[in-house]
Amino acid sequence: MALMEVSYFSNVLGLTMTMNVIIPQQTSSQIGMVGASDYESYPTLYLLHGMSDDHSIWMRRTAIERYVSELGIAVVMPTTHLGWYTDTAYGLKYWQHISEELPKICREFFPRMSNKREETFVAGLSMGGYGAFKLGLGKSETFGAAASLSGALDIATAFVPGEMGEETPFWSGVFGSLEGVKGSDNDLLHLSSELIKRNRSVPRLFMWCGEQDFLYEQNQRALKHLEELGLEVTASFTEGDHSWVHWDEQIQVVLKWLLP
Repeated sequence: MALMEVSYFSNVLGLTMTMNVIIPQQTSSQIGMVGASDYESYPTLYLLHGMSDDHSIWMRRTAIERYVSELGIAVVMPTTHLGWYTDTAYGLKYWQHISEELPKICREFFPRMSNKREETFVAGLSMGGYGAFKLGLGKSETFGAAASLSGALDIATAFVPGEMGEETPFWSGVFGSLEGVKGSDNDLLHLSSELIKRNRSVPRLFMWCGEQDFLYEQNQRALKHLEELGLEVTASFTEGDHSWVHWDEQIQVVLKWLLP
Protein backbone atom coordinates (compact mmCIF):
# COMPACT_ATOMS: atom_id res chain seq x y z
CA MET A 1 0.00 0.00 0.00
CA ALA A 2 1.01 3.60 -0.50
CA LEU A 3 0.07 6.12 2.19
CA MET A 4 0.01 9.82 1.35
CA GLU A 5 -0.88 12.95 3.29
CA VAL A 6 -2.25 15.41 0.78
CA SER A 7 -2.66 19.15 1.35
CA TYR A 8 -4.88 20.76 -1.26
CA PHE A 9 -6.88 23.93 -1.71
CA SER A 10 -10.67 23.88 -1.62
CA ASN A 11 -12.23 26.52 -3.82
CA VAL A 12 -15.58 25.87 -2.15
CA LEU A 13 -14.30 26.48 1.38
CA GLY A 14 -11.54 28.94 0.52
CA LEU A 15 -9.24 26.90 2.75
CA THR A 16 -6.24 24.62 2.47
CA MET A 17 -7.49 21.18 3.51
CA THR A 18 -5.75 17.90 4.34
CA MET A 19 -6.53 14.25 3.69
CA ASN A 20 -4.76 10.95 4.17
CA VAL A 21 -5.05 8.62 1.18
CA ILE A 22 -4.26 4.91 0.96
CA ILE A 23 -3.62 3.68 -2.59
CA PRO A 24 -3.41 -0.03 -3.48
CA GLN A 25 -0.05 -1.42 -4.48
CA GLN A 26 0.77 -4.90 -5.70
CA THR A 27 3.45 -6.30 -3.38
CA SER A 28 4.83 -9.73 -2.62
CA SER A 29 7.88 -9.31 -0.36
CA GLN A 30 6.55 -7.19 2.50
CA ILE A 31 7.00 -8.98 5.79
CA GLY A 32 3.65 -9.89 7.30
CA MET A 33 1.47 -8.26 4.65
CA VAL A 34 0.51 -8.74 1.01
CA GLY A 35 -0.65 -5.84 -1.12
CA ALA A 36 -3.17 -6.26 -3.93
CA SER A 37 -3.82 -4.04 -6.94
CA ASP A 38 -5.72 -6.18 -9.42
CA TYR A 39 -8.37 -3.66 -10.44
CA GLU A 40 -8.18 -1.55 -13.59
CA SER A 41 -9.71 1.13 -11.38
CA TYR A 42 -9.79 1.18 -7.60
CA PRO A 43 -12.98 0.91 -5.58
CA THR A 44 -12.77 3.84 -3.19
CA LEU A 45 -13.89 4.25 0.42
CA TYR A 46 -14.31 7.73 1.88
CA LEU A 47 -13.72 7.23 5.60
CA LEU A 48 -15.00 10.04 7.82
CA HIS A 49 -13.97 11.16 11.30
CA GLY A 50 -15.97 12.20 14.34
CA MET A 51 -16.21 15.49 16.23
CA SER A 52 -12.96 15.42 18.19
CA ASP A 53 -10.74 14.16 15.37
CA ASP A 54 -9.22 14.82 11.96
CA HIS A 55 -7.84 13.09 8.85
CA SER A 56 -5.22 11.20 10.88
CA ILE A 57 -7.48 9.45 13.36
CA TRP A 58 -8.33 6.25 11.46
CA MET A 59 -4.61 5.62 10.89
CA ARG A 60 -3.83 6.31 14.57
CA ARG A 61 -6.62 4.30 16.20
CA THR A 62 -7.00 1.34 13.80
CA ALA A 63 -4.94 -0.78 11.42
CA ILE A 64 -6.98 0.39 8.42
CA GLU A 65 -3.98 0.20 6.05
CA ARG A 66 -3.44 -3.45 6.94
CA TYR A 67 -7.16 -4.22 6.75
CA VAL A 68 -7.43 -3.00 3.15
CA SER A 69 -4.04 -4.20 1.89
CA GLU A 70 -5.37 -7.36 0.22
CA LEU A 71 -8.61 -5.79 -1.01
CA GLY A 72 -7.19 -3.51 -3.69
CA ILE A 73 -9.31 -0.62 -2.41
CA ALA A 74 -8.33 3.04 -2.05
CA VAL A 75 -9.24 4.87 1.16
CA VAL A 76 -9.71 8.63 1.41
CA MET A 77 -9.67 10.08 4.94
CA PRO A 78 -10.42 13.82 4.77
CA THR A 79 -10.41 16.51 7.42
CA THR A 80 -13.81 18.17 7.71
CA HIS A 81 -13.31 20.02 11.02
CA LEU A 82 -16.50 20.47 13.06
CA GLY A 83 -18.62 21.21 10.02
CA TRP A 84 -20.97 18.24 10.42
CA TYR A 85 -20.80 17.56 6.66
CA THR A 86 -23.16 20.49 6.26
CA ASP A 87 -23.33 23.84 4.48
CA THR A 88 -23.14 25.68 7.77
CA ALA A 89 -25.23 28.62 8.88
CA TYR A 90 -21.99 30.54 9.45
CA GLY A 91 -21.13 30.25 5.76
CA LEU A 92 -18.64 27.43 5.19
CA LYS A 93 -20.02 24.90 2.69
CA TYR A 94 -18.67 21.62 4.02
CA TRP A 95 -21.49 19.64 2.38
CA GLN A 96 -20.75 21.00 -1.08
CA HIS A 97 -17.07 20.32 -0.50
CA ILE A 98 -17.40 16.72 0.71
CA SER A 99 -20.20 15.67 -1.63
CA GLU A 100 -19.13 17.32 -4.87
CA GLU A 101 -15.70 18.95 -4.79
CA LEU A 102 -13.70 16.29 -2.94
CA PRO A 103 -14.58 13.32 -5.21
CA LYS A 104 -13.62 15.42 -8.25
CA ILE A 105 -10.32 16.42 -6.64
CA CYS A 106 -9.51 12.83 -5.67
CA ARG A 107 -10.25 11.51 -9.15
CA GLU A 108 -8.10 14.27 -10.63
CA PHE A 109 -5.17 13.53 -8.33
CA PHE A 110 -5.62 9.74 -8.52
CA PRO A 111 -7.03 8.90 -11.98
CA ARG A 112 -7.39 5.19 -11.20
CA MET A 113 -9.96 5.84 -8.50
CA SER A 114 -13.25 4.48 -9.81
CA ASN A 115 -15.95 6.91 -10.90
CA LYS A 116 -18.63 4.21 -10.73
CA ARG A 117 -21.22 4.60 -7.94
CA GLU A 118 -21.18 0.86 -7.26
CA GLU A 119 -17.44 1.16 -6.49
CA THR A 120 -17.63 4.38 -4.46
CA PHE A 121 -18.36 3.93 -0.75
CA VAL A 122 -18.51 6.04 2.38
CA ALA A 123 -18.26 5.13 6.06
CA GLY A 124 -17.73 7.00 9.28
CA LEU A 125 -18.15 7.07 13.04
CA SER A 126 -20.30 9.31 15.23
CA MET A 127 -20.44 12.67 13.40
CA GLY A 128 -18.84 10.80 10.50
CA GLY A 129 -21.60 8.17 10.66
CA TYR A 130 -24.07 11.01 10.19
CA GLY A 131 -21.95 12.27 7.28
CA ALA A 132 -21.76 8.82 5.71
CA PHE A 133 -25.53 8.33 5.70
CA LYS A 134 -26.05 11.90 4.52
CA LEU A 135 -23.79 11.22 1.54
CA GLY A 136 -25.38 7.85 0.85
CA LEU A 137 -28.94 9.18 1.03
CA GLY A 138 -28.33 12.66 -0.35
CA LYS A 139 -25.82 11.80 -3.08
CA SER A 140 -26.81 8.26 -4.00
CA GLU A 141 -25.88 8.95 -7.62
CA THR A 142 -22.25 9.13 -6.43
CA PHE A 143 -22.11 6.78 -3.42
CA GLY A 144 -23.37 3.24 -3.85
CA ALA A 145 -22.97 2.18 -0.21
CA ALA A 146 -22.85 3.93 3.15
CA ALA A 147 -21.91 2.58 6.58
CA SER A 148 -22.44 4.25 9.95
CA LEU A 149 -20.69 3.25 13.17
CA SER A 150 -22.28 4.84 16.25
CA GLY A 151 -23.73 7.49 13.98
CA ALA A 152 -25.84 10.47 15.01
CA LEU A 153 -28.63 9.37 12.69
CA ASP A 154 -31.66 11.22 14.04
CA ILE A 155 -30.42 14.62 15.10
CA ALA A 156 -33.69 16.36 14.20
CA THR A 157 -35.51 14.46 16.94
CA ALA A 158 -32.53 14.42 19.28
CA PHE A 159 -32.22 18.20 19.41
CA VAL A 160 -35.74 18.55 20.82
CA PRO A 161 -35.29 16.53 24.05
CA GLY A 162 -31.66 17.57 24.30
CA GLU A 163 -29.78 14.37 23.37
CA MET A 164 -27.39 16.51 21.34
CA GLY A 165 -27.15 19.30 23.89
CA GLU A 166 -28.81 22.68 24.19
CA GLU A 167 -29.08 25.27 21.41
CA THR A 168 -25.61 26.75 21.84
CA PRO A 169 -23.80 29.12 19.46
CA PHE A 170 -21.93 26.08 18.12
CA TRP A 171 -25.02 24.08 17.13
CA SER A 172 -26.89 27.08 15.74
CA GLY A 173 -23.75 28.13 13.90
CA VAL A 174 -23.71 24.80 12.11
CA PHE A 175 -27.42 24.13 11.58
CA GLY A 176 -29.12 27.47 12.16
CA SER A 177 -32.24 27.28 14.29
CA LEU A 178 -32.44 23.76 15.67
CA GLU A 179 -36.20 23.81 15.25
CA GLY A 180 -35.58 24.06 11.51
CA VAL A 181 -33.48 20.89 11.25
CA LYS A 182 -36.50 18.57 11.08
CA GLY A 183 -37.65 18.23 7.48
CA SER A 184 -34.51 19.87 6.09
CA ASP A 185 -31.69 18.37 4.06
CA ASN A 186 -29.78 17.97 7.35
CA ASP A 187 -32.45 15.56 8.61
CA LEU A 188 -31.46 12.03 7.55
CA LEU A 189 -34.97 10.66 8.02
CA HIS A 190 -36.29 13.36 5.70
CA LEU A 191 -33.53 12.62 3.17
CA SER A 192 -34.43 8.93 3.13
CA SER A 193 -38.12 9.74 2.60
CA GLU A 194 -37.22 12.06 -0.28
CA LEU A 195 -35.01 9.35 -1.78
CA ILE A 196 -38.02 7.05 -2.08
CA LYS A 197 -40.44 9.82 -3.05
CA ARG A 198 -38.24 10.92 -5.95
CA ASN A 199 -37.45 7.34 -7.01
CA ARG A 200 -33.71 7.92 -6.84
CA SER A 201 -30.98 5.28 -6.72
CA VAL A 202 -30.98 3.47 -3.38
CA PRO A 203 -27.60 2.89 -1.70
CA ARG A 204 -26.66 -0.17 0.30
CA LEU A 205 -26.82 0.75 3.99
CA PHE A 206 -25.01 -0.62 7.05
CA MET A 207 -25.30 0.51 10.65
CA TRP A 208 -23.78 -0.61 13.92
CA CYS A 209 -24.19 0.90 17.35
CA GLY A 210 -23.35 -0.36 20.82
CA GLU A 211 -26.22 -0.95 23.19
CA GLN A 212 -24.51 1.21 25.85
CA ASP A 213 -23.82 4.06 23.41
CA PHE A 214 -25.55 7.39 24.08
CA LEU A 215 -26.57 7.38 20.39
CA TYR A 216 -28.23 3.95 20.60
CA GLU A 217 -31.80 5.33 20.69
CA GLN A 218 -31.10 7.48 17.63
CA ASN A 219 -29.95 4.42 15.73
CA GLN A 220 -33.04 2.49 16.75
CA ARG A 221 -35.32 5.31 15.56
CA ALA A 222 -33.44 5.63 12.28
CA LEU A 223 -33.55 1.89 11.59
CA LYS A 224 -37.30 1.78 12.25
CA HIS A 225 -37.89 4.68 9.85
CA LEU A 226 -35.69 3.21 7.10
CA GLU A 227 -37.36 -0.21 7.35
CA GLU A 228 -40.81 1.38 7.25
CA LEU A 229 -39.77 3.01 3.96
CA GLY A 230 -38.86 -0.44 2.64
CA LEU A 231 -35.12 0.21 2.56
CA GLU A 232 -32.85 -2.76 3.18
CA VAL A 233 -30.41 -2.07 6.00
CA THR A 234 -27.73 -4.40 7.35
CA ALA A 235 -27.98 -3.51 11.04
CA SER A 236 -26.14 -4.78 14.10
CA PHE A 237 -26.50 -3.80 17.75
CA THR A 238 -24.16 -5.45 20.22
CA GLU A 239 -22.58 -4.80 23.59
CA GLY A 240 -20.48 -1.66 23.40
CA ASP A 241 -20.12 2.04 24.03
CA HIS A 242 -18.83 5.04 22.08
CA SER A 243 -15.18 3.98 21.79
CA TRP A 244 -12.46 2.94 19.38
CA VAL A 245 -12.17 -0.64 20.59
CA HIS A 246 -15.54 -1.26 18.92
CA TRP A 247 -15.01 0.92 15.83
CA ASP A 248 -11.74 -0.89 15.13
CA GLU A 249 -13.63 -4.20 15.16
CA GLN A 250 -16.60 -2.94 13.19
CA ILE A 251 -14.68 -1.29 10.36
CA GLN A 252 -13.37 -4.77 9.54
CA VAL A 253 -16.99 -5.98 9.37
CA VAL A 254 -17.83 -3.03 7.12
CA LEU A 255 -15.01 -3.88 4.71
CA LYS A 256 -16.23 -7.47 4.39
CA TRP A 257 -19.76 -6.15 3.82
CA LEU A 258 -18.56 -3.73 1.12
CA LEU A 259 -16.38 -6.27 -0.70
CA PRO A 260 -17.56 -9.76 0.27
